[in-house]
Amino acid sequence: MERKFQVLTVGELNADLILNQIDGFPEIGKEKLAKELALTLGSSSAIFASNLSSLGIKVSFVGKIGEDTFGNLVQASLNAKGVDTSHLIVDKTSVTGITVVLNYGEDRAMMTCPGAMEHLKVKDVADEALQSARHMHFASLFLQKGMRDDIIELFWRAKKCGLTTSLDTQWDPSEKWDFNCKAILPFVDVFLPNEKELLLLTGTSAIEDAMAEIKPHANTVVVKNGSKGSTLYTKDGKEVHLDAFLNEQVVDAIGAGDSFNAGFISRMVQGYPLEDCQVYGNLAGAINTTGAGGTSAFNSKESIISVAREIFNFEMNI
Repeated sequence: MERKFQVLTVGELNADLILNQIDGFPEIGKEKLAKELALTLGSSSAIFASNLSSLGIKVSFVGKIGEDTFGNLVQASLNAKGVDTSHLIVDKTSVTGITVVLNYGEDRAMMTCPGAMEHLKVKDVADEALQSARHMHFASLFLQKGMRDDIIELFWRAKKCGLTTSLDTQWDPSEKWDFNCKAILPFVDVFLPNEKELLLLTGTSAIEDAMAEIKPHANTVVVKNGSKGSTLYTKDGKEVHLDAFLNEQVVDAIGAGDSFNAGFISRMVQGYPLEDCQVYGNLAGAINTTGAGGTSAFNSKESIISVAREIFNFEMNI
């Protein structure tokens, strides 16, 4: 089968209702006001896929939505960014998920109703979809109950089909972190946690201890640390830290980690060295903070290149 797509994204889909300029934190029995709101494409996987497509990569998506207004918004938003949605599954018995985001500068509080995303299963990812791409990315494991028990099987199938793979487990809303990441890492070419998530996944308190825990099992690991940059760890023992590209006028940081993933994977699937991939990851994460929500800063190649040049003094090659 022809590999029509460079990347297949498998993951959760939901809308984001974002509230900005809020006059304080929520309190039981009291009403607070927000001066701005936006209803937009949400979810880690969708933000990744949308921004990756805007960076010029051919992307397809496997996910589940409901037959409703939010589902229409999700699909239309992905299509508008050039993401193939032919493998989306419409579940008439579930609603499309939504996340309400209370945004406070670089920090935020979120409340999610998962909806249809909880019902996506590994069996829903057809071999045809896997065989149509060269790389598979999966994110938000803890939000997808239907995928969790069989997730290693999905990565095993992807490798069997000849794909490279990447994984970002994201935050565990239950805060139990009872996932054996060591078992899946041999099938993951690039593991993309942030620092706090990696510490919690490994039950350690220092990044050195966390890496010691997973190093025997992992291939490439990239640890994201927000405004402190990122650190790349390779299988042969190389460690590369890169400072972040700093935006002095952050709109919000929603989706910055997902945009980092998009920047990194956009270079990886084109065969660039890992250090170059890391630079583009840092840059894409920073560009993300120049617009509201996870995707508004990635409207077109031209606008992305312009922001990189004018705000971060970097000439992108996309």
